[in-house]
Amino acid sequence: MAGHSKWAQIKRKKGVTDAKRGQLFTKLGRELAVAARQGGPNPDENPNLRLAIERARQNNMPKDNIQRAIERATSAADAAQLEEIRYEAYGPGGAALLIDSLTDNRNRTVSEVRAALTRAGVSMAESGAVAWIFEQKGVIGVDLEAGVDADEVALAAIDGGAEDVAVEPDLVEVITAPGDLEQARSSVEQAGVAVASAEVIMRPTNTVEVGGDKARALMRLIDALEELDDVQRVFTNADFPDAVLAEA
Repeated sequence: MAGHSKWAQIKRKKGVTDAKRGQLFTKLGRELAVAARQGGPNPDENPNLRLAIERARQNNMPKDNIQRAIERATSAADAAQLEEIRYEAYGPGGAALLIDSLTDNRNRTVSEVRAALTRAGVSMAESGAVAWIFEQKGVIGVDLEAGVDADEVALAAIDGGAEDVAVEPDLVEVITAPGDLEQARSSVEQAGVAVASAEVIMRPTNTVEVGGDKARALMRLIDALEELDDVQRVFTNADFPDAVLAEA
């Protein structure tokens, strides 16, 4: 399992501060609205909406907020005005970055993303420069708490159609095809195991180790990008050393 996955686990366990919770809920609301606008408001018939709802729940977004975001998508023009834009860059240490955004003003968004990259001493890459390094995959995270058997998780995931399972001392990461994510998650949950996270991401097909000061600078850059209102998520192929992750 690459260091970037371990870092994502650390960030998930730390959660978000109250000051950032409102911004997170706004971003999750946008994802819900766009998914509902594109595929309809019924999650039973809209897999993208089901995933957006699950992601909102994982981040403790209140049920009423989720429902309001879906309802707004079917009655207002807000979601229609939002545009999905992906930016590409090379970060400190040569790590690839995919920066996904939802925006109603692409000029504002590209300006803010470019400014964050410039402050970190890097710049935007041309379209396609790093996207080829990533592939869309479903990822399920299971925290290995007391009483959870990693082998049991792995077997249940494989029965559910998982492509690969990586086991760490405190985490199991299950990799699936995007369309098999829900089936694999259901299989794991039916085995009596609590799923900590389940989402479709852009997963790197190869990684680059980034250590020392460059790793810290890259982490700061990703945090700065994720704090931008229009940026939804940032993916990297960086593999962070355990020593640097321990500092986090």
